[in-house]
Amino acid sequence: MGPIDGGVMPVDVFERFSEDYDRWFEEHQAAYHAELARIRRLLPDPDPRAIEVGVGSGRFAAPLGILLGLEPSLPLARMARCRGIDVILGRGEAIPIRDGACSSVLMVTVICFLDDPVPVFLEIHRILAPGGALVIGFLEREGAVAQKYMHDGRKHRFLSRARFYSPDEVRELLESAGFFVTGVESRAGFMVIAALRN
Repeated sequence: MGPIDGGVMPVDVFERFSEDYDRWFEEHQAAYHAELARIRRLLPDPDPRAIEVGVGSGRFAAPLGILLGLEPSLPLARMARCRGIDVILGRGEAIPIRDGACSSVLMVTVICFLDDPVPVFLEIHRILAPGGALVIGFLEREGAVAQKYMHDGRKHRFLSRARFYSPDEVRELLESAGFFVTGVESRAGFMVIAALRN
């Protein structure tokens, strides 16, 4: 659940509450491991050119074998580095990586924190090699988790200003950025979409 600040979610929330954020994975291990399993089924075997955009504290990259991450929050980047991830400080709208350098990209619970996912998807398209894979995990708007945070007055501090998408909306955004969807998995309101760069 690594956030990229596109304006909707200030990075300082993750700076101030980074330990709370990371603790979620310990307190919700069943949900976390279920998400990991769904991602693993659609993610190509990572090689040294794989990257997680919005790596957060490294809770997904590390167990999945992704060695490189991009993250705007310094406290979360430090946690990811402690988990063996080489972290670049930066934002998804301007990824400091050369064209075609990456074999695959993972993004987990990032798009809900972006003003507009398309510029980030275009940057990912740029850094992916032809035929490279993008795998996205996100909370579906109609799913139980998203509905809870949309209608609960005591919203979770990290999801309080999140924007949730439907699967069709995410597909359309991906296609507009030059991707085509190759696989989908959904359960308990958490969806994983795999797409290839055209």
